[in-house]
Amino acid sequence: MSRLAHNIKAVQLGTAAELLQHASDTFGYQAQGREDLRRLAKELTGALRDVLRVATSRGQLLAASDRHRF
Repeated sequence: MSRLAHNIKAVQLGTAAELLQHASDTFGYQAQGREDLRRLAKELTGALRDVLRVATSRGQLLAASDRHRF
């Protein structure tokens, strides 16, 4: 289960990195359609949600492992 969770998180982080590059490229151009920007905003929101979930999960795991060290 841990390996599966790790793989899912890796995919989510990879998607976030790709979307960040796409956003940088998109906003680098002057003329962008409203629909393009709306779709990009929706995808970025989803990616940020996934990254937040990963960070929260990692934080909980770290806190749990710290409690077991003492």
